[in-house]
Amino acid sequence: MPEPVADRRYEPVIGLEIHVQLATRTKMFCGCALSFGEEPNTRTCPICLGHPGTLPVTNAEAVHYGLVIALALGCEVAPRSIFHRKNYFYPDLPKGYQISQYDIPLGREGRLGDIRIHRVHLEEDAAKLVHAGSSGRIHGAEASVVDFNRGGTPLVEIVSEPDLRSASEAGDWARLLRATLKSTGVSDVNMEEGSLRVDANVSIRPAGEATLGTKTELKNMNSFRFLERGIEAEIARQEAIVRGGGEVEQETLHFDVGTGTLTPLRSKEYAHDYRYFPEPDLVPIAPTEEMLERAREALPELPAERAERFESDLGLTADTARLLAFRGELGDYYEAALASDGELDPRALASWVTNDLVARLGDVEDPARSAVEPGALARLVGMVSQRRISQSAAKEVLDVLARDGGDPESIAAERSLEMAGGDELTAIVERAMEQNSDAVEKVRAGNEKAIGAIVGAVMRETKGRADGGEVQRLIRERL
Repeated sequence: MPEPVADRRYEPVIGLEIHVQLATRTKMFCGCALSFGEEPNTRTCPICLGHPGTLPVTNAEAVHYGLVIALALGCEVAPRSIFHRKNYFYPDLPKGYQISQYDIPLGREGRLGDIRIHRVHLEEDAAKLVHAGSSGRIHGAEASVVDFNRGGTPLVEIVSEPDLRSASEAGDWARLLRATLKSTGVSDVNMEEGSLRVDANVSIRPAGEATLGTKTELKNMNSFRFLERGIEAEIARQEAIVRGGGEVEQETLHFDVGTGTLTPLRSKEYAHDYRYFPEPDLVPIAPTEEMLERAREALPELPAERAERFESDLGLTADTARLLAFRGELGDYYEAALASDGELDPRALASWVTNDLVARLGDVEDPARSAVEPGALARLVGMVSQRRISQSAAKEVLDVLARDGGDPESIAAERSLEMAGGDELTAIVERAMEQNSDAVEKVRAGNEKAIGAIVGAVMRETKGRADGGEVQRLIRERL
């Protein structure tokens, strides 16, 4: 279906809520091991199943990871934060409430790039509902069942301020956030497995106004592309409602990526609907200086800092530096290739990585998983810079590397792609001048354009393996 076109009379206002599953060994409030893809209901215990008389105990490593995230996002860490019971009835919530943080979160008032962070808080994940309708059956019957393996998984929820103004900006910022989280090691942030889930709050308002419109929520976008498409569709839907004289209702929506349609899930709840009250069985979190220092020491070079280094130290453009830094796997590959050859021009290598290599990766996000080894790409770029191979021939070699791997020098030799030079090129130039004597005389008479006929003859005989500048130098030398 065609992409929706934004109405310039209205300005979108977008905020994101991101749930991050933490890479701890056990669940948030019990000792059950975390896993993905296990048999349903095999990673449970009386605590995470909400049995009466059980008492939760806070996972210390989850608190550490929460502190790392808060510091990485520049948040102010609360000297004392508490857990609350968020009450609502749903089949995947065995206790009838979720343990979360409400008015005193772990961190607040942070920033990532140009977007402000409203809050960072700890909570537990719900279980997973598995539905079977007319197209599927569970245990021989149409049903919905619950897998409690995920219930109790440690989560950090990150809530941005409504500072985003377009679907593409929301997608780019979510990618930066994912790269930042992945660099810290607190989560594998695998969207396909649900380790990173993104909700978008979307509203519109007349362009130039400061007041906020009624927002809707898009739930659980499992890819950045779908996030952008869902936001675009919701902006278009709200604009159509307002243009028609209607009012946008606050509700939660599902975006069907197959049809591009939005369907309501439920009316949007307000905070008071959840009847929050402090969790009486858990002590407050009061980070000590030792805990904060451990979290600070765990912080690596973050993507935003890496982009600045690529710009200042390597001379990359801002856009290229951000692309390499915000796609962490791409930046790792680039630095590995650069380290393999100290003579390479960092800008030339960056261009090959971000343009030519990325175009050949297909669905492979991490170039380290491709057949092109970093050292092989570095050698190929070096061959181009040394004029041992032309740009077009190098791209042919890269096609082979991407498909089969191997050594670029061997591939170029096997396919006779190396640049003609030395005595071979000298002989070809002299032959071309003999065969195009009329062009030679025109050049001697002052017609500079005539040299093109001689250069063209050389290029045809070498099948493009000659450097144009070197060919012209040899021609003029003989004139």
